Amino acid sequence: MNLSHYFPGVRNSQVLKGVLLVNLGTPNSFSKRDVRKYLTEFLTDERVIDLPPIRRHLLVRGVIIPKRVKESAKLYQSIWEKGGSPLLIHGKNTESLLQEKLGSQFRVKLAMRYQNPSIEEGLNALKGCKTLTILPLFPQYASATTGSVHQKVFNILSTWQTIPEVRFISHYADHPKIIEAIAERGRERDLNQFDHFVFSYHGLPVRQLCKADENNLCLKVSDCCKRNQSCYAAQCVSTTEGIVKKLQIPEGKWSHTYQSRLGKSPWIEPYTDVVLKKLAQENKKKVLVFCPSFVADCLETLEEIASQYRKEFIKHGGETLELVQSLNGHPKWIETMESLIHDHPY
Repeated sequence: MNLSHYFPGVRNSQVLKGVLLVNLGTPNSFSKRDVRKYLTEFLTDERVIDLPPIRRHLLVRGVIIPKRVKESAKLYQSIWEKGGSPLLIHGKNTESLLQEKLGSQFRVKLAMRYQNPSIEEGLNALKGCKTLTILPLFPQYASATTGSVHQKVFNILSTWQTIPEVRFISHYADHPKIIEAIAERGRERDLNQFDHFVFSYHGLPVRQLCKADENNLCLKVSDCCKRNQSCYAAQCVSTTEGIVKKLQIPEGKWSHTYQSRLGKSPWIEPYTDVVLKKLAQENKKKVLVFCPSFVADCLETLEEIASQYRKEFIKHGGETLELVQSLNGHPKWIETMESLIHDHPY
């Protein structure tokens, strides 16, 4: 039924199902001004740096930003494409492909937790939809990523006069379709040519793992990752195990690691850069790196892994370090999101 035929003031969007895709964010440009603005919004989030407000702002604004902004701007410039940030380019393409896949009964919008397009902008574009599905583009749940997205969405929706039915997707770390999608990306390489495979995930401070542990198991029992499936690290392990099984990688030929640590407090181990150095010293000449916590290529994959860590690996005796392309707009990734949306109807 076309309601606008009977009620001219009613928009057709009122019978649509809204889908909000949310990734972390990116500066508007690689200028120091825009990078500073992005880093400030990102790092002052209480779920990202979980310190009391005064300490957090003093640390971020007084120490981290002044120390890192110039170098960060150079790093962003090194990966910037003609159309802008790779993360945003891939995000817009994913938005378009998923919209096409879902069809006219859905309205799909991309948003970023920090900077643009904002979550508020995305939600406003979906106003009038009968239902909303919030899909953070983080396969593994962490308070600093998915939790922050959910909190921001809650805060914005609380100001609406009419709130539709809302569904939050929290994680899909071991969903069969995403495991197959990442494995398919791996198969784009000749896997027989590599001596070792590394599965590198974005790291978290250990204290954040423990704070999120409602079962009081984290780092206190030897098999905590097996017994606490709500844990970020446990979900990362689950993803790795799924891919290893799918690709039939033999035991001893793969490593599970964490990258991108910041500050002096303990982060989840083992660290990717440390493991890669050790592999090079052990005469593992050719290494292939998967980054399953990143569904779109970005600074952490294109610069940190494919450039910085690659140089270090070669410096310590390795010959080849290659990066498996993120899911980006891969058809099986689009199928994964379609499945996540359809598998749990309202």
